[in-house]
Amino acid sequence: MRFVSKKQTIRAIDAEAGVALLPTDPEDMWHANNLIAIDDVIRAPAVRKVTQTSSTGSTISERVHTDLTIKVKSTSFDPAASTLQVLGTVIVENSFVAVGQHHTLDLELDRPFTIWKSFGWDSVALQQLQEALNGDNEDAVVAVVMQDGLANICLISEFRTVVKQRVEVVIPKKRSTAKEMASGMTSFYEKTLAELLNAVDFTNPRTLLLAGPGFYAQDFRTFMQSEGARREDKRLQRVAREAVVVHASTGEVNSLNQVLKSPQVQATMLDKRFARETVLMDKIEAMVRANNGRAWYGASPVEKAVQEGAVGKGGGILLVNNAFFRSLDIPTRKRYVALVDKVKQDGGEAKILSSDHASGKRLDCLGGIAAILTYPMHDLDDDDDDEGGDDNGEMGAGFEF
Repeated sequence: MRFVSKKQTIRAIDAEAGVALLPTDPEDMWHANNLIAIDDVIRAPAVRKVTQTSSTGSTISERVHTDLTIKVKSTSFDPAASTLQVLGTVIVENSFVAVGQHHTLDLELDRPFTIWKSFGWDSVALQQLQEALNGDNEDAVVAVVMQDGLANICLISEFRTVVKQRVEVVIPKKRSTAKEMASGMTSFYEKTLAELLNAVDFTNPRTLLLAGPGFYAQDFRTFMQSEGARREDKRLQRVAREAVVVHASTGEVNSLNQVLKSPQVQATMLDKRFARETVLMDKIEAMVRANNGRAWYGASPVEKAVQEGAVGKGGGILLVNNAFFRSLDIPTRKRYVALVDKVKQDGGEAKILSSDHASGKRLDCLGGIAAILTYPMHDLDDDDDDEGGDDNGEMGAGFEF
C-alpha cells in the first residue's frame, strides 16, 4: 500500500480532503479491510449497470464506468482470493446514480481509493494506516538467501516477498591465498549482517530463514553467533540461535520458491501472521488460571488496571479486539482508543487482534479485551457484579460494553 500522492505523509493528513491510497499487492486488501470501518466514506472507481428508456418506451441496459462515493455499511474480505468488497449507500450524486442508492465497490489492485474516517484519524486509525504503508512488520518472515559474494535480504508475508536489500561483494578467486579468501568472506558476512540489522527490526522475536547452496547459510549463522558474543549483544545471539538454515540452489531471490516449499519452512511459517498473538492468548489464559493477579480480562477490570499504570513498562501488554474500533458508537471507540494511548504512554505494548482470526475469536470469549500486568493487582472486579463479575473468582465472563 502506498499514498497516491508522493507529497502525502501520515503527519500531514487532511481529514476533510481524505487520504488517497493505492493497493499494490494482494496483502494490501487485508490491510484495507482492517482500515475501513462502518460509516467511513470511500470513493473509488466502479462499474454500474444503468438502464435507460428511449422515447419509444424500450429499455437499454449498459455497464458504465464511473467514480462513486459511498458511506460504508459493511465490508466483505475473501482471504483466499484476496478480494475486498465494500457495501454502502451513495452520498454524492452523479449522472448515473442518485443519493441513497446502494452499491458495492470492488477494491482492486493498482486502482486508487480515497477514504474519509467517520471518527477522524485517531491513534488507532493512524497505527492501522502505518501498518498498511509499512513494508516491514513483525509478522513477516525474514529471509537471507545467499551464495558466494551475493546476498538478498527479503521479507516474506502471506501474500508477498519484498527484497529489502541486495548485497554484492567481490570475493577473491580460488587462485588467491587462503588468507585473502577468508578475509573476503568475512568482509561479505560483515556487510550482509550490517545491512540485515539496518533493514529489519529484530526488537521483537521473528523468524529468520538463512538459505543458500553449500555451507554459506550455515557459515553466516556461525558468523552471527560469534559477532553476537563478541559484541555482547543478546538480541543478535538470540536471532542467530533461532535462525532456520535451509538449502537453496542459488543466492538469487527466485530460489525462495524452492525454500518455501520445504516442509521445515512451511511448518515455521504456518499461521505466522498471528503466531505471536496466539502465544499471548495462551499466556493470558494460563495466568488467569494461575489466579495470581497478573492477568485480567473484561472491560472494567482492564480499564482500572490501565488507569493505575499497571499495564506499562516492564512487560505490560494490552490486547483489544479490532471490533471495538469499528463500532458505530463514538464513546465506545474513544474509550478503547484512550486505553491504547494510555498503555503506550506508560511504556507498555498494545496489540489489536483481528476478529477474523482464531486468536481474535479467543479474545472475544474473554470480553474482547485482556491485559498482562507488570505487577499483581487483586479485586479489580469487586464492584462489577452488574457486568458479570464473579465474587468467588478472579474474573467472570460475559462483560458488556
